[in-house]
Amino acid sequence: MHTSEHDVIIAGAGPTGLMLAAELALAGVDAAIVERKPMQDRVGARAGGLHARTLELLDQRGIVDRFLAQGKTHPRVGFHVPLDIGDFPTRHNYLLALPQERTERLLAAWADELHVPIYRGRDVRGIACDENGVDVTTTQGGAMRARWLVGCDGGRSTVRKLAGIGFPGWDASTSWIIAEVRMTEKPVPGFREDASGRHAMSVMEDGETVGVVLAGRDPHAAGEPTLDELAAGLKAAYGTDFGVHSPTWLSRFSDATRQADTYREGRILLAGDAAHIHPPLGGQGLNLGVQDAVNLGWKLAQVVKGVSPDTLLDTYQSERHPAAARVLRNTIAQGVLRRPDARTAVLGEFVAEMLAMDEPRKRFGAMISGLDIRHGLGDGHPLLGRRMPDLDIVTAIGPTRVYALLHEARPVLLNLGQPGAFAGVRRVKRVDATFAGVCELPVIGAVPMPAAVLIRPDGHVAWAGDAGAAGLAEALGAWFGA
Repeated sequence: MHTSEHDVIIAGAGPTGLMLAAELALAGVDAAIVERKPMQDRVGARAGGLHARTLELLDQRGIVDRFLAQGKTHPRVGFHVPLDIGDFPTRHNYLLALPQERTERLLAAWADELHVPIYRGRDVRGIACDENGVDVTTTQGGAMRARWLVGCDGGRSTVRKLAGIGFPGWDASTSWIIAEVRMTEKPVPGFREDASGRHAMSVMEDGETVGVVLAGRDPHAAGEPTLDELAAGLKAAYGTDFGVHSPTWLSRFSDATRQADTYREGRILLAGDAAHIHPPLGGQGLNLGVQDAVNLGWKLAQVVKGVSPDTLLDTYQSERHPAAARVLRNTIAQGVLRRPDARTAVLGEFVAEMLAMDEPRKRFGAMISGLDIRHGLGDGHPLLGRRMPDLDIVTAIGPTRVYALLHEARPVLLNLGQPGAFAGVRRVKRVDATFAGVCELPVIGAVPMPAAVLIRPDGHVAWAGDAGAAGLAEALGAWFGA
């Protein structure tokens, strides 16, 4: 039985695990992934898009163009009705339609460039913790050891169960069948509503495969649906089964909604669906996981390298647990609005009327796209705790953008005041620059630009002020080590 040792072992090579591994690799941490599937290929479309904040995070790492080249941009996000975010102050004021399979492939290629080892065809079977690390046994590959283990292994997370972390929430009240199939009869693209809910059908890029979603299935149904079950559901909803045949993908999902009661148990952490599950309304799940990974990555790296105490990881829980709780609540609300009864339809009309107004449209659009998150870092400048906008700035070597300064996933002290004012500051990348435009935040609008901002590797502002302002030394110590 061979043992492989790493700083961090990540269970799961989905988008969350791949993003986390890449973030750790950028910070010089030896991270490895163990993945149950023998190949990266994923059959079926699954999550269908990347939201604005996720695209900004990919932009912060200099890889967003790879994703934009393979997807299609749409100016609207969905909360009950389509909400236009085309006027939002971000370079990515749209939803990027991109099948999860392509997103994973691109992230896997990036992780490969960063020399992240992925042990495929291995399933986590057991974990044993001591004060220095975690022993991980896998079904196929014997024993492995790491200082930290992160479960990014999905809603049925083995890591979460083995760690004894509770997963409270709401049981399923309904479920959907989702499929990619061929049909001998002409499909009926678009939505169809009946007493069991809203069904949908669309012809895929190849012009022959048909994507089907059937609503109102048994909430307790388990296992993969059969072709016969799909055919019977189509007949009930459309009056015909369309001669459905040759399925490439059959799956089901429900409106079960759960959240881990803690994201950390000793040296074990959770991220992505292992930490939270919810119905796919608004397409937020994959995005939530990637954002978990970017919040956790730099913090875990600093703890591994001894720069910060492990109490820094408490901020992962305090920042990401509320963000996910909010997504869980908004998907529950969207699910309620989809109930196929006449009274709910009346409520839906009022909600649609409200969302047609500018302020609610902006507020809900920012929530769904992930642009409104503010970490509770105290009172102060409006930027504090929020994502730093990607401003056009000019440095000594010429024009650039703020996000270009974050490609290495290092903290940045951006000084827009007197050049050299922060020459004594250590542990962060210092950049003197000028900025001539307006600093604008989603929903809030224009805010005054401070003389300097301390930007965390995840793009959130940890401090804002001028050379004489209080709090910079404390912020540096709290976030980036003594």
